[in-house]
Amino acid sequence: MKTHDADLIIVGGGLVGAALALALKNTTLDIILLEGREPMLDWPADSWDQRVYAISRASRTLLSEIGAWQGVRSERLAPISAMKIYGDAANSRLEFAALEAGVDELAFIVENRELQRALWLALAECSNVRVMTLVSAQQLQIKPEEAILTLDNGQSLSAKLVIGADGANSWVRQQLGMDSNAKSYQQFGVVANFACEKPHYGVARQWFMPDGILAWLPLPGQRISMVWACDESRKNELLALSFDELASCVTLAGQSQLGKLDSITAAAAFPLKLTQVPHITRSRIALVGDAAHTVHPLAGQGVNLGFGDVAELAKVLGNVHPGRIGDALVLRRYERARCESVILMQQVCDGLQALFNNHNPTLKTLRNFGLTLTDQLPWLKRQLIRHAMDS
Repeated sequence: MKTHDADLIIVGGGLVGAALALALKNTTLDIILLEGREPMLDWPADSWDQRVYAISRASRTLLSEIGAWQGVRSERLAPISAMKIYGDAANSRLEFAALEAGVDELAFIVENRELQRALWLALAECSNVRVMTLVSAQQLQIKPEEAILTLDNGQSLSAKLVIGADGANSWVRQQLGMDSNAKSYQQFGVVANFACEKPHYGVARQWFMPDGILAWLPLPGQRISMVWACDESRKNELLALSFDELASCVTLAGQSQLGKLDSITAAAAFPLKLTQVPHITRSRIALVGDAAHTVHPLAGQGVNLGFGDVAELAKVLGNVHPGRIGDALVLRRYERARCESVILMQQVCDGLQALFNNHNPTLKTLRNFGLTLTDQLPWLKRQLIRHAMDS
């Protein structure tokens, strides 16, 4: 006799939450996916999303296995063939090329909405997933044998397990008082897209500057997406610029490497912070994606960490009896498996941010020497490329 409304409920239908539901499509689990917004499945062909992601090889493999990558349209996808990193001293640089690692591309750049669209379309084919949109959770109660969610429409749902896939400011995490440590970088990520005078040839570029980090990521055609990690004053300055002024400013900051830029989207900004959650599971609860951890975007690995969570949690849940999926000991397997990778990526990104966001002349000499030295060690570059691709 059925005693629960579902085996598990996923709160948050963004990239990571939707991917988790898809990763469990071949199990016997009955799944409810809650999302407060209607899915966006269409938009003008000449418009571009300001939010883009660098999808690693490991993430692409997962997305292919769950049937989502096949739905990403090729005309909205840009492979990264190489990456050029510039320090804040003359002649300090580091270059990575896909050919050095014996692969066709280092990663793929894809818009948030395009990948979300592919995930939503694949979800429509899942017989064991019920998607509920335009609803939000208002109350969460944990009992020994179940978790109960009360929605804003008054409906009550019970499940053996609730997954928090609801972002950096996770409602699920806050409802349960799960400890988290947040460190503000006192920086913002300013994003915008541009058309380029010169072709980018699939090369991603990144500049470490005294007042922040600027990245140019290739988009299909002669277009790029910009992410500028900067302080509040620079953020306010960028957001106040007209389209033409913003394009001129970004062209100059990137040393006109792609010729004249023309703005094709307005600039937007979001705060940057490090979020560490000591324990991402407890009885009947597990956190994934930004609800479980955030990192500085300088390495472009935030969403890939989330897809790593999906792969591990799906493996754990798929290998236990459905009646045990909410057991604390079962969920601890997932937590332990993800701990090392998450902490390592957080420490690397946090350390690099601190190293380059520093005006100490000794550190400046060391960091720029380190970039140049690494560029001269092919074996080390191959190791770094492989690690990034497999993250």
